Amino acid sequence: MQQTISILMFIGLIIGLSFSAKAQSPYGSEPLAHTYSIVAIDPETGDMGVAVQSHWFSVGSLVIWGEAGVGVVATQSFVNPALGPTGLELLKAGFAAPQALKGLVQADPGQAVRQLAILDAKGNVATHTGSKCIEEAGHLIGEGFSVQANMMLNAKVWPAMAEAFEKSKDKKFADRLLLSLEAAEKAGGDIRGKQSAAILIVKAKSTGKVWEDRLVDLRVDDSPEPLKELRRLWNVQQAYTHMNEGDLAMEKNDVEGALKSYGAAEAMFPDNEEMKFWHAVALVNIQKMEQAMKLFKEIFAKNKNWQTLVPRIHKSGLINIDEIELKKIMAL
Repeated sequence: MQQTISILMFIGLIIGLSFSAKAQSPYGSEPLAHTYSIVAIDPETGDMGVAVQSHWFSVGSLVIWGEAGVGVVATQSFVNPALGPTGLELLKAGFAAPQALKGLVQADPGQAVRQLAILDAKGNVATHTGSKCIEEAGHLIGEGFSVQANMMLNAKVWPAMAEAFEKSKDKKFADRLLLSLEAAEKAGGDIRGKQSAAILIVKAKSTGKVWEDRLVDLRVDDSPEPLKELRRLWNVQQAYTHMNEGDLAMEKNDVEGALKSYGAAEAMFPDNEEMKFWHAVALVNIQKMEQAMKLFKEIFAKNKNWQTLVPRIHKSGLINIDEIELKKIMAL
């Protein structure tokens, strides 16, 4: 009984701070982020993710919320963005996802037009689709995930999302979330079309460093093909992860490791000048000058600024060459 009272008191306090009369005027000033989304936990790592697509500008800034070691939230339909941070606060206070969602929905005068999904760090999931969400609308809850959609072209959208997520267990977690979104679009998607998309993945446990705890945080705010652009950005992030690993290896004088990482990045984006440049630098540092010179020549032909950079990184000690070798590179 005492626990029930404390729950109600806490929810009442949070709701009182988060819900203003203006914010609770359905069909009024609230953003029309009718959309489809997924919240999920990675069973291998415990990392948590949320991804979304909508025919609405910058949907990621409104719909998706997450915090490492806490959980993720998707708040959509006639959006009250306060449900995102408030839901996370309830999870941080120790409430499981079903408790948090129940409290938020019961306290929300606009619950009939809301769609809300919450996943906590233990993998508990809870989802609400209001009775007045615009058809087609619905949700499905699976093991460690839920998919939800409203104002869809048809009722096949969210089942297609669930199927895509469940059948891609051999893929990286981010890829599984993106595959779910792509399946939604293939099944019909938002009846209005497409405009923006976003994905957020946070760590299972917080390090206290937000910049490390957000493993993936990508947004496409306005695009005729938001999911294709989001997929492209995810691929770019993976390539730059290899670049970062190469930089760290260079700092530790692990030239072989740097070469491997830079090479992996370059393989993903063979036309990227910077990736080729640092690959060439790594080759120089392990005395593979002939291979490096071929790369430098190709890069300099496209952009002379890279050639200007060489003596600067030589001065900083990032490229291990003598003055004679420097002159050879500068003569390309």
